[in-house]
Amino acid sequence: MKQHTDLIISGSYLLPGSEQQGMIRDSAVAVTDGIITAIGTVEQINAEYSCDKTLHTKHGLIMPGLINTHTHAPMALFRGLADDLPLMAWLEEHIFPVEAKWTPEMIYTATQLSIAEMIKSGTTSFCDMYLFSKEVARATKAAGMRAWLGEVLYDFPSPCYGELENGFDYVQDLFAHYKTDPLISITACPHSVYTCSQELLTRLGQVAQDNKSLYVIHLSENEAEVNTCRERYNCSPVEHLDQLQLLGSKTLAAHCVMLDEKEIALMAERKASVSHCMESNMKLASGCAPVVQMLQAGVTVGIGTDGAASNNDVDMFLEMDSVAKVHKVITMDPTAMSAEQTLHAATLGGAASLCAANEIGSLDVGKKADIIVLDMNQPHLTPLYDIPSHLVYAARGADVVHSIVNGNVLMENRKLLTIDEKSLLVEVQNIARKIGAHGKD
Repeated sequence: MKQHTDLIISGSYLLPGSEQQGMIRDSAVAVTDGIITAIGTVEQINAEYSCDKTLHTKHGLIMPGLINTHTHAPMALFRGLADDLPLMAWLEEHIFPVEAKWTPEMIYTATQLSIAEMIKSGTTSFCDMYLFSKEVARATKAAGMRAWLGEVLYDFPSPCYGELENGFDYVQDLFAHYKTDPLISITACPHSVYTCSQELLTRLGQVAQDNKSLYVIHLSENEAEVNTCRERYNCSPVEHLDQLQLLGSKTLAAHCVMLDEKEIALMAERKASVSHCMESNMKLASGCAPVVQMLQAGVTVGIGTDGAASNNDVDMFLEMDSVAKVHKVITMDPTAMSAEQTLHAATLGGAASLCAANEIGSLDVGKKADIIVLDMNQPHLTPLYDIPSHLVYAARGADVVHSIVNGNVLMENRKLLTIDEKSLLVEVQNIARKIGAHGKD
């Protein structure tokens, strides 16, 4: 007698991890209660299981959903608002002033916009640090995405919570509300070393420890940040965090562009993780993080897009392409950041940086069913010799046809099922006009 399962996903190919040798042809995955319960050939799975729903894609590639380890989801509303500027001018003259106009309703809608883009381009999990995180969490929950979310704290008043002390209350509310949520994990998020006092950094470290959460921070993003830290504390940002005993296995540092060999070794020793945001760092001319050296030293590296205001998209396929190619140029080594290494960073590496490698990041029996399916019957994906190569160098977010998170289908045949895309785009254009973003009808 056949076993019952909730969902069977089948296609021509299945790539459980990031290596070509693991590929299975004519494959299928059985999903029960949000968990992968079996992986095998279509014939095997259909012989053993009956199901409520089947998703079959004739030329489909079944693979782990991509994991975006650094976003500011609501900043999708700022896409194209202020481009071609240095980081500090971009922040202080354009982003901070317009952020003062945020309302909770705007944040909710802007987050929906970013999530819609992520779902449609293959991302199933993301790590976000921004303002009005209760609204970010509410939008994420409604969409069915998996996320690590935190409210950014800094020394000056916030448009969300006002004075700093209110921010700690806000963060504790988030931890309490989502303590047992299966999809949303709350994080402690100091903005950066240059916007946070030692006291604030340390206090948030205690919050992270008390709640057993990630400690997420922008770190060594550009030369100006490093110089400021050296002037204030006579050490680099990485050394500063370490001296405060805040560099550890639950530290996720975004950017890490300006790291030397000593700092890389320190990151590896402390088991801290890095979110590599190549396209944002290029656009803001911050530099290129020494990721090849980080990986050689044993640092866990995930890939992030950063916000759509500094990228200007959250398409992880585009990000992978940039990561693999730019590091070859930087090192003048065509073997640097191979397709398999890059794909690993966007999947299992990202999961590891979020301390979630036992649950997501690869397709294995017992793991959460966070799965995407690509249609490989495309001119730009033909012929097909090596799947990781195609995913990194040729595939696009628009090739994703199905997206499943925790066993729930969020997109089927390119149609979003948890977000009203048409109404959302109209609403975003209306908001954009109000904040001066020059939206077009």
